[in-house]
Amino acid sequence: MEVRLDKQGRIVIPAKLRQTVELRPGDPLIVRVEGGRIILERKEAILERVKQRFAAVPPEVDLAEELIAERNAEVRQEG
Repeated sequence: MEVRLDKQGRIVIPAKLRQTVELRPGDPLIVRVEGGRIILERKEAILERVKQRFAAVPPEVDLAEELIAERNAEVRQEG
């Protein structure tokens, strides 16, 4: 499916594509550039992906503390 950029830098997402991905007027979208591509994603989809990624981390594990410990160890090795 091809779309064109107008003079104001806007594009229209065709209705069929909006229906396919269930986009509705007013849906918040996050825009990012990845490998020279422009990616539009629903905010909720990003949050769900992040939740799934970290779902396997046990509640007693503090990822921030682990990261700090790793950085401190690296500093000691460089020192």
